[in-house]
Amino acid sequence: MGELRLMKGNEAIAEAAIRVGCDAYFGYPITPQSEVIEYLMAEKPEERTGMVVLQAESEVAAINMVYGAASAGKKVMTSSSSPGISLKQEGISYIAGAELPCLIVNVVRGGPGLGTIQPSQADYFQSVKGGGHGDYKLLVLAPASVQEMSDHVKLGFDLAFKYRNPVLILSDGIIGQMMEKVELFDPIPRDKTIQPWATVGKPETRERNIITSLDLDPYQNEKHNQKLQAKYLQMEAEETLFEKIDCDDAEFIFVAYGCSARIAQKSVQIARSKGIKAGLFRPITLFPFPSKEIASLTPQLKGLLVVEMSAGQMIEDVLLATRKTPQLDVQHFGRFGGVVHSPEEVFEALIQKFNIA
Repeated sequence: MGELRLMKGNEAIAEAAIRVGCDAYFGYPITPQSEVIEYLMAEKPEERTGMVVLQAESEVAAINMVYGAASAGKKVMTSSSSPGISLKQEGISYIAGAELPCLIVNVVRGGPGLGTIQPSQADYFQSVKGGGHGDYKLLVLAPASVQEMSDHVKLGFDLAFKYRNPVLILSDGIIGQMMEKVELFDPIPRDKTIQPWATVGKPETRERNIITSLDLDPYQNEKHNQKLQAKYLQMEAEETLFEKIDCDDAEFIFVAYGCSARIAQKSVQIARSKGIKAGLFRPITLFPFPSKEIASLTPQLKGLLVVEMSAGQMIEDVLLATRKTPQLDVQHFGRFGGVVHSPEEVFEALIQKFNIA
């Protein structure tokens, strides 16, 4: 068993970054994710592992520092919260276009605009549809516990380097701020391997590498985009993650991710105690979205209730997943603007939207 600690979700991400052998973190403080950079500054990882931690002058500067370090083949990350992630979108698009690995963390808060510092899930579209310009995708992980905040750092870097693509951990103010027991994985030494695609000068053994997302020839750029799309299809085929709870005999299933999944799991217990066969389907990867798995849910299913802390975003992917079964009733329940729903509210929504006697 690894080391056990009681930690905030944000702290677990920061400690995991040190233990995974991250070479550098570039960020800027914003509530509710400021503990990430605060923890890193306090822990002085440059003394533990040689990891560089730098508070940039802005979110724009931070993401471009990530671009530079990733170009050199380094294991590098950043974190922010909703408005800050919006500021990073141009750089994220550049990094995706240049096919570079990095880890980005979004601890979501309510919007739009400056909104509130309270938790939300209203950045789903921005995260899974490509929030910046162009046809690109991030591989998106949605932790539902402090343990997964830690575990997804290691998983995220593994996937980022496997596909040479940015990976986003889409969390929220609840998971970021809550404290839970977490089992920390054993430290991994920083990898000093020189990546064959990295820009590290011009070694005598090979030609120089050029990292860019610019191609003024539209036909060459189309060829590059086709390569990217093939990579995203490979992600869909190989990397889909999900969890099913009490779904085998369920007549009604909640579909929820992150903190909403934790809330809906309690709603399942309430429903079961009242004789209603309810279950929970939790997407862990939001891209790739587990569409096939949702489409193949039990034949006795009477309805799906998509639970989100938003006006309705993930429901569009659920509707796409179930488009071949138009008879299936798919409904939505959401609180937004920073308001967190309760298990009782979610259960009552199930009763009302499906007219359960």
